[in-house]
Amino acid sequence: MSLLPSFSLLGSGPTVVLLHDADGDHLSFAPQLETLACAGYRAVAWDMPGYGRSAPVEPYGFKGLAQRCLLLLDALQCGAVTLVGHGLGAMLALEVALRAPERVQRLALCAGGPALDAAATAAWVAPRLAALGEGLDMARIAERIVPRDAGPAALPEGLRLVHHAMGRVHPATYRRALQALPEFARSASALAQLHVPTLLVGGALDRCTPPEALLALAHVLPDARAVMLPGVGHWPQLENPEAFEGALLDFLAQPGRVLH
Repeated sequence: MSLLPSFSLLGSGPTVVLLHDADGDHLSFAPQLETLACAGYRAVAWDMPGYGRSAPVEPYGFKGLAQRCLLLLDALQCGAVTLVGHGLGAMLALEVALRAPERVQRLALCAGGPALDAAATAAWVAPRLAALGEGLDMARIAERIVPRDAGPAALPEGLRLVHHAMGRVHPATYRRALQALPEFARSASALAQLHVPTLLVGGALDRCTPPEALLALAHVLPDARAVMLPGVGHWPQLENPEAFEGALLDFLAQPGRVLH
């Protein structure tokens, strides 16, 4: 079995790699794949190890996930990239940038990035693990979780895609990803060393990564700015894709950092 993660690729130009959350797969960034390609970027949406056709990683944690992400970057034969991460994928983007800063030109962190505190773990991880413990399949878990964690202004078509992507996740992989989430433990002092232009996009009503958590991270990172989308919950890129993509494209148009 190949260790290279499976991925979707569209377009040509500067490379933007899209890293999904525990709740979905590459489809979690399906609208952005096309938008970025049309805007002149080479957009790549991976399936995290254990998702889609990507081989799992042992042990399942941020070190192994980062190594697989770097393997993908090697296969793409690209220079420094923009990493766009959602939820767990945002934490992973930070992990990759800390491990291989020369590979990362920019970071865009969507509804994630800060280490989970006890409140976020209770609000986000615990209900999902409880649903798995009840023996619910992923489609039924999505029926329970998505309405609770989305915002009232969410685009209905976007929520249908959230449901669909979550329903495709293997329950055993989902459990391991959820268990890995609280293990992200990069300190503020470590993150303060990341001199990478960073965009933080959050939903104003996200209970997993509430606005105050993203704003606190924006103060820690040396070159970061935050955008909060009103009426949106945990899936900004699907609940309000127009606003999310507008913020992302504006950010990508700004000068990146100079790599030496």
